[in-house]
Amino acid sequence: MRSSTLLQLAALVGLSSAQHYVLYDAYPTGMEFFKKFTFFHGDDPTGGFVEYVDENTAKTLGLIYAHGDATYIGVDSSTTASSTGRRSVRLTSTATYTRGLFVLDLARMPGSICGTWPAYWTVGSHWPDDGEIDIIEGVNLQTANLMTLHTSKDCTINDSGFTGTLRSRDCSPLGYGCSIEATSSASYGDGFNSNGGGIYVMEWTNKYIQIFQFNHSSAPADLIGGTPNPGTWGKPVAYFAGDCNIDSHFRNNRIVLDTTFCGNWAGSVWSTSKCSHLASTCNDYVQNNPSAFNGTYWLINSFKVYSK
Repeated sequence: MRSSTLLQLAALVGLSSAQHYVLYDAYPTGMEFFKKFTFFHGDDPTGGFVEYVDENTAKTLGLIYAHGDATYIGVDSSTTASSTGRRSVRLTSTATYTRGLFVLDLARMPGSICGTWPAYWTVGSHWPDDGEIDIIEGVNLQTANLMTLHTSKDCTINDSGFTGTLRSRDCSPLGYGCSIEATSSASYGDGFNSNGGGIYVMEWTNKYIQIFQFNHSSAPADLIGGTPNPGTWGKPVAYFAGDCNIDSHFRNNRIVLDTTFCGNWAGSVWSTSKCSHLASTCNDYVQNNPSAFNGTYWLINSFKVYSK
């Protein structure tokens, strides 16, 4: 074989290798997990009936702890809440990311419980200019995951290329964004937990943002083996691409994991939801029914970020 051909083959192999995802950031498990985050302590930006506590308070109250090899993140489910709201935790990663493959393996997420608003998402320091990617989000008795992008103006998405149901195409309206809802009841809350948890993968490139969800029993071998290749996984649950320059709308995002209560979403739909018979307002129910939130917690097996 001529040397020029060998060089061409070597270049192709090198290009292929360069395009593979490699592990960039493996978050530790147990209590070490929290070293990669700051604890938000202040008024909830989403208007929630919640008191976000600092790390020491969260430890003392048992809102965070190591559960075997997993990481537990919960809410106060033992006391009547104060007038400021039910105590909970909101974590924000110290690291920022622009593009990558984000893999969250969950043994459990908060259940489908009236008054709750759990979310796993990314957001930049300058909202909405730096973008927001809502990977897991829902409220009250919701049974299917809602995935949403929030951007500045001039970003709309196509209506195909995913298995979910398109809810809105325009990513720029404040408070709404472009949304795709999963069709499986095993994608969120009680259904997800009854199915033994699962793995959420968000891929963020310069051309698109897509989200996959896998059961533990059906996750791709390359993902489990640490060499993820999303191009072989089939259609994602959500695929955000279209008339939108991803690089100009998304940059320097931090990971956020939180559980709030009521607020701009769970609270605003309370009166028209199946929860309304429990109390006249969302705040009243959340304040006075601590045991209702026994199942409001995250149990994280692992979190990894891959890059090219």
